[in-house]
Amino acid sequence: MMEHRDHDRVPRQDGYWPETIARWEGEGLRGGEQTVRTMLRRDFAGLCWSWPRPFPGRSELLEEDEQTRVIIDGFGQKTREWKSRSGTPEHLGWECDSPRKWREVFRPALLGTGLHVSVEESRKGFAEARRRGAWCHFSGVEGFEATRKMLGDEMSLMAMAEDPQWIRDVSAVHTDVLLRDFNALWDAGVHPDGVWIYGDMAFNHATVCSPAMYRDLIWPDHKRLADWAHQHGCKFIYHTDGRIHAVLDLYVEAGFDCLQPLEAKAGMDVRELCPAYGDRLAMFGNIDMTVAGTNDREKVEHEVRSKLAAGMATKAYAYHSDHSVPPTVSWETYQWIVELLDRYGNYA
Repeated sequence: MMEHRDHDRVPRQDGYWPETIARWEGEGLRGGEQTVRTMLRRDFAGLCWSWPRPFPGRSELLEEDEQTRVIIDGFGQKTREWKSRSGTPEHLGWECDSPRKWREVFRPALLGTGLHVSVEESRKGFAEARRRGAWCHFSGVEGFEATRKMLGDEMSLMAMAEDPQWIRDVSAVHTDVLLRDFNALWDAGVHPDGVWIYGDMAFNHATVCSPAMYRDLIWPDHKRLADWAHQHGCKFIYHTDGRIHAVLDLYVEAGFDCLQPLEAKAGMDVRELCPAYGDRLAMFGNIDMTVAGTNDREKVEHEVRSKLAAGMATKAYAYHSDHSVPPTVSWETYQWIVELLDRYGNYA
């Protein structure tokens, strides 16, 4: 699929909210998420998760009530988070609030950390994944997401305009540390098929900065990551939410092989993207979970079947929800989605 060559069926992968699995267990699922993965016949296996932080292991509790707690974490960000359910935390502040604080505290702390991955766990995961024939990948977070995590959205976006060298340096240092993790695993004999990098750089209507600003500040490190993958014989998958039409050509120029999850709620649609970019980019995802959440079989079938057809026309499409499966989707509906993949997702 990654090479746009003949293959037997559409590859598959998906993600699930904890609340979704809990709902499905109430609707008859037995065996939890592992049963779902087996039923889906997932083809991908992550071997590590690298999100370098300047203060690993830090989680300082500041206050709490019955439902939430306020902490300062390893990125130096102060957040209020739910105790017992999923959800985006409330961002309350950041310690890395100036270029001086970055240079004197956060930069040396980040560079001075050890590995953010376990070599032994990755070796074990690699051996198991190879036994089951999975497509193995390193996973990690890119520089723009890391910048926002350490500086916050407001500070990051203002600095992109007012102090661009600060942003370049944060992204570059983060990328150095991320690649240090990947090199350590590679040198230990863990040789994946691909690298899957995460970083949300768009809202539901546009990227958070102009394409020109992205090209100047962040794109060089994206290209470094894609180059590392290709130099090691790997494919490069990039995950971003949001509407990214304006930067697709830059992704191609950087050497991205595949885009995921192609958020339908932000106007991404493989029925339009594949005819325009399907010869250069593999497409991974885009099954609209707002449609799945209607639990209307006819609507779900149209969504899945039409997007499979568009993706399969390029021989470069893999199934995934357009982000992750929320608890609005019933267990019956998800089983229907898998049945549709079995019915319409075969090339033979």
